[in-house]
Amino acid sequence: MSLATLLSKMSSTTVLQVGTGVIVITIVWILAIVFGIVLLRSGSAKLGVIPTFLVALTITLVLVFFPRATDTPPPFQETEIVDTLFIGRYVLLAVASVVFLVAFFMLLPFHFLEPVYAKALRTH
Repeated sequence: MSLATLLSKMSSTTVLQVGTGVIVITIVWILAIVFGIVLLRSGSAKLGVIPTFLVALTITLVLVFFPRATDTPPPFQETEIVDTLFIGRYVLLAVASVVFLVAFFMLLPFHFLEPVYAKALRTH
């Protein structure tokens, strides 16, 4: 399949077959995280992270709850894609989650039981 055929099949409102809203939300959160890290590293503006998070959350909620496109379905019937690996994927996710939780709770006692040695009050 040539590049021209792929480009003609893609819609003009998608980038990598993802809508512009997803791209905008991703960019907003990346900028919020970067700006939050910069604010946390600065000495006096650490509380500026809270408004940064709230602005990013507000932009995300506005884009999600007030979409630009209409919710009416297209007049033609689209091909329905069926996920045949649905159960296997969730079983794998459950096993990975259980392994993570077991490993986390096995390492947790090592963190709490780590000895804290007393330091000498005076060294001559």
